[in-house]
Amino acid sequence: MTERTLAIIKPDAVARHLAGAIIQRVEADGFAIRAMRRVELSQAQAEGFYAVHRERPFFASLTRFMASGPAIVMVLEAPDAIRKWRSAMGATDPARADAGTIRKQFAESIERNATHGSDAPDTAAFEIGYFFAGCELVP
Repeated sequence: MTERTLAIIKPDAVARHLAGAIIQRVEADGFAIRAMRRVELSQAQAEGFYAVHRERPFFASLTRFMASGPAIVMVLEAPDAIRKWRSAMGATDPARADAGTIRKQFAESIERNATHGSDAPDTAAFEIGYFFAGCELVP
């Protein structure tokens, strides 16, 4: 089933000029990019996006990091896009990520892990809506 997921190239990867390589990987893996933009999140916007993690010990650090510089947000479409993108990214901790995954190749640490991807259809719907209005999504 064709579905959509949100992908983020995080500030660490953008700062290290890895966006092009990651976008190239997105396309090589068969995803259609339905929307894309560069964003610079404020602390409040990062907190809103990650509100589901508000009670977690890493929340403050994560939101500071996500507000630390530009990121690139994308809507990816493919059959089974959520699972496929999460598989392409690899484990959150790059030390545990499989060889050949984006995080194994580009991530610096569990927090500075280069990319984000939605984890479920309801999460993807919220996350896509957080950054893109429906009229901005290419059919």
